[in-house]
Amino acid sequence: MAWAGFILAILAQYIGIYVLEEPLYVKGYYAIAGAFLIVACLVLQKTIRDNEEDGLHTSASEDFES
Repeated sequence: MAWAGFILAILAQYIGIYVLEEPLYVKGYYAIAGAFLIVACLVLQKTIRDNEEDGLHTSASEDFES
């Protein structure tokens, strides 16, 4: 469900850029900015998930050593 919402949001954004009545360089700027935001969100999510997993593995190994 989350992926469907994510893809729907991306489609809505790029359809909006496509129908925007601005010169091509303005549309390109918005498209690149949108792509950068998408990549930044994915990297942030992965970093947060990896940090959480590292914390779980660290506490589990500390419990094992005790």
